[in-house]
Amino acid sequence: MTTKDILDAIQSPDSTPADFAALPLPESYRAITVHKDETEMFAGLETRDKDPRKSIHLDEVALPELGPGEALVAVMASSVNYNSVWTSIFEPLSTFGFLERYGRTSELAKRHDLPYHIIGSDLAGVVLRTGPGVNSWKPGDEVVAHCLSVELESSDGHNDTMLDPEQRIWGFETNFGGLAEIALVKSNQLMPKPGHLSWEEAAAPGLVNSTAYRQLVSRNGAGMKQGDNVLIWGASGGLGSYATQFALAGGANPICVVSSPQKAEICRAMGAEAIIDRNAEGYKFWKDENTQDPKEWKRFGKRIRELTGGEDIDIVFEHPGRETFGASVFVTRKGGTITTCASTSGYMHEYDNRYLWMSLKRIIGSHFANYREAWEANRLIAKGKIHPTLSKTYSLEETGQAAYDVHRNLHQGKVGVLCLAPEEGLGVRDEEMRAQHIDAINRFRNI
Repeated sequence: MTTKDILDAIQSPDSTPADFAALPLPESYRAITVHKDETEMFAGLETRDKDPRKSIHLDEVALPELGPGEALVAVMASSVNYNSVWTSIFEPLSTFGFLERYGRTSELAKRHDLPYHIIGSDLAGVVLRTGPGVNSWKPGDEVVAHCLSVELESSDGHNDTMLDPEQRIWGFETNFGGLAEIALVKSNQLMPKPGHLSWEEAAAPGLVNSTAYRQLVSRNGAGMKQGDNVLIWGASGGLGSYATQFALAGGANPICVVSSPQKAEICRAMGAEAIIDRNAEGYKFWKDENTQDPKEWKRFGKRIRELTGGEDIDIVFEHPGRETFGASVFVTRKGGTITTCASTSGYMHEYDNRYLWMSLKRIIGSHFANYREAWEANRLIAKGKIHPTLSKTYSLEETGQAAYDVHRNLHQGKVGVLCLAPEEGLGVRDEEMRAQHIDAINRFRNI
């Protein structure tokens, strides 16, 4: 039995759930990995100079044992997120520490502690097998997966599953991720694949769409409402492109910060009108490595008010971190909110606390999304309210280059990876709905 037989079954219009259940599973499959014995390969190099193409491997790996509450999924397509880049350059630390700690939690979890890490936190594909206790999904179901892995044995996670002490990001803090021909997930990671999208389009939103939804829309994040002025850093990027769409769809006013005229054009294509090209306008929030420049914060705030009719920012959608955080706190209105989900320019944030405490502003930490938030975010994709921001697709063999492009910010929106899918454009089930939204679906491909 090979993965080609699985692909043939997926592509056959006559395949039934019973056919998928009867398919013998292969003993091994191809997967994108990093190797434990190479974690020091970039020692002494600057972050920018670490090259994912050197650390990412395409290996033949053994099929993992299927446990209770789990599913094996044939992966038609996946995508590259920043966490895959961090894994590949072993920053801020090697992910093998995560796998070792997880492996110590139970006999079943020992499967994850291997000398290689199969990475990837997105997928679109077809269920092959389900473990004991799985009733909502069956072989043959077309699915996407969100990346929240939880145990829920502690009471802490039952009000918000992101607060589970055993909360992990699948494919980053667990093994058997989505950049592979087969993936192992918990069944409560599965959601229906939107029928009007191809495999690679359906795989692209997952992590970033759910993250943006919680951070901006959910009560666990900023709780955005109609009329809010929302400052979105990196508004054409993987996260920001979804935040921009949520703001527009929710009746808010996005103020999109970008770094080039091309990225500004993408924001206009999404429907945004208030755009700041920070490079063209020359904002330098730091005088040197240790000293910020409040005059630049004020100049930035003045520019924002020009675009909003004199109003300040209600919500800042933060993820660059150190480079921008002082400015973000400053420009937020009295009583406003700064939500942060990452620190791609540095984790050690500095800001003038007078502008926080005396103006009663709030900083909210936001990390991925709980199952309900991920489901709501995926439902909006399925309804055609929010659209994928896929700009380019790579083969599984080219994943190293895909990660390199994301690392060097050479991409727009999201970049996809074809796993079992032999070409782009497959897997569309609702051609009529697709035709209604085709321009929006292709928006990032066409710029």
